[in-house]
Amino acid sequence: MPISRVSAALLGASLCLTGPAAFAASGAVESSLRPVQRAVQSHSDTGLERSLRPTARGEIVLAQAHTSNLAFQRWIQSFYGRAQAQGISRATLDRAFKGVEYNTSVIAKDRNQSEFTKQIWDYLDSAASPTRVKNGKAALRKYDRTLKKIEATYGVDRDVVVAIWGLESAYGEHRGDLPVIESLATLAFDGRRGKFFESQLIAALKIIQSGDTSPRNMKGSWAGAMGHTQFIPTSYLAFAVDFTGDGKRDIWSDDPTDALASTAAYLKRSGWIKGQPWGKEVRLPRGFNYGLANRKTLKMPSDWAKLGVVGVDGKPVPNYGSASILLPAGASGAAFMIFKNFSVIERYNKADAYVIGVGHLSDRITGGPEIQASWPRGYQPLSFNEKKEMQRRLRRAGFLNDKIDGIIGPNTVNAIRAYQSSIGITPDGYPSKELMKYLR
Repeated sequence: MPISRVSAALLGASLCLTGPAAFAASGAVESSLRPVQRAVQSHSDTGLERSLRPTARGEIVLAQAHTSNLAFQRWIQSFYGRAQAQGISRATLDRAFKGVEYNTSVIAKDRNQSEFTKQIWDYLDSAASPTRVKNGKAALRKYDRTLKKIEATYGVDRDVVVAIWGLESAYGEHRGDLPVIESLATLAFDGRRGKFFESQLIAALKIIQSGDTSPRNMKGSWAGAMGHTQFIPTSYLAFAVDFTGDGKRDIWSDDPTDALASTAAYLKRSGWIKGQPWGKEVRLPRGFNYGLANRKTLKMPSDWAKLGVVGVDGKPVPNYGSASILLPAGASGAAFMIFKNFSVIERYNKADAYVIGVGHLSDRITGGPEIQASWPRGYQPLSFNEKKEMQRRLRRAGFLNDKIDGIIGPNTVNAIRAYQSSIGITPDGYPSKELMKYLR
């Protein structure tokens, strides 16, 4: 998720990808089987025998690689039995696993996810960059007839579908080129999230067995997200559609029709309300009660207007439905009034930054303005370890009753707000270095 993905940036909180998007790390990195590095051989000029002899470190690494591959092959044999018990034929398994090996690069990418961070303003600079906006407008024009037909069928606004396409694969330019079966088998064997990835592997095999695609054509991201809009296999089975009518749900081909329709079907099934915006940028009044900036505090826009919350044009936001106020960078950044469709996009990827990125890109490619408020650029974010320290200090102070994982999710944000209120500072829920000074 997703990212293809405009990346699975943790953005202060984890880009927790739970929909058809690709995956991001969920919590701290857990222990694994042996991470395997490439064997290193000496290439000195002291003779052929020496040049072919691995270094001492290389001998260890080579042994690890060999051991892991042997263990991986044994795992595949045991997996065959579990797969056949779930209806996968031996012929499908043999065809799908032909040439499959333990892929160390996939493991390396999985390990690095928890350490990748990006501030929301940097993420949005990329998500709605001039190039992405320009290409999105071109995609709307090029596939106008198809997108109108998809919108009429599923009731999902076509600009949002195109925006997801833009973030997930840059409008089909980066669909992923790794063999999905090999990637998922490697991750399932590795064990860090083994049950999850084995379920995705079973789903991928069901897709192959159905005839929708072949093992050779089933390419995707390192984590098994596939096609133009990066569906994971279980989401494909649940939501993918054959919109072209050729008998296959083909999200991999150069023609994006089935992928775009499948994305619309996913959003529709998730509760999309046609014509309702994902959100609107708003202005908050002086003295605003930041404790109200909470996803659980829902009011009609007209009621928010009575409290002084208006659009950036100074007018009340139309009554599209009940909404809450979101401050993704705390009191120092932009404020948004978000509606139910925000939560629908969130089914694709749970990170606030991703949802805002999709929503803002969809606004921009239909002629909407850039975000008007300034961001606290130059702000020094907390490191992963500092976020864990903040959580520990909040828990010791009695404000947090949750795991210490370095992810600033809703529970941690609420704990920060409660602590901020207790010491008389603006309760915006933002995990800043200034707040850390108070906690220390």
